[in-house]
Amino acid sequence: MFQPMQRPIPAIPRLSLPAALLICLGVVATVAWVHFWMGRAPICKCGYVKLWHGGRGDAGVSQHLTDWYTFSHILHGFIFYWLLSIVSRGHLSVAPRLLIATLIEGGWELFENPAFMIDRYRAHTISRDYAGDSIVNSVGDMLAMLAGFLLAARLPAWVTVLLLIAIEAALLWLIRDNLVLNIIMLIYPFDWIKQWQLAG
Repeated sequence: MFQPMQRPIPAIPRLSLPAALLICLGVVATVAWVHFWMGRAPICKCGYVKLWHGGRGDAGVSQHLTDWYTFSHILHGFIFYWLLSIVSRGHLSVAPRLLIATLIEGGWELFENPAFMIDRYRAHTISRDYAGDSIVNSVGDMLAMLAGFLLAARLPAWVTVLLLIAIEAALLWLIRDNLVLNIIMLIYPFDWIKQWQLAG
């Protein structure tokens, strides 16, 4: 009795980390283009770009390449690495998880910049003069997430946990804001938190 011939199933090529990084940079560029198409300002309305803006709650926040909130995007990378490791249960290597994380971060960068989100930031957080992210700042945020993800992939888990706690504590002390408070104030704002932040 003859066995039917089975066609060999073509193997899906494994995504390498360098290839994933190139694709991720393409995602960053695409998000920047969508921001431009949406009418976002390419750079700060002040007319120049700083590598670092150390202000807090002023009009320069989220307008330059990096600022205090860049550290929150590094933490996004830590968190995405851990969550995607859990969800994939070992079935995805670092490269595809990095790509998924970049797509999520890109989606968030687009979601947080329409008028209704900008108004919510102004109403419920210390960012009274927030005008949305400039394209340069959005690119910086996404690159910070990539850096955080790659750090989490290389460092022992306990080191990234300590870094997360240290960064959150430092931001709380230095600017009275951090990733946790930002999430709280966007989802369910507390007036006493806002007043405490404004008093600093």
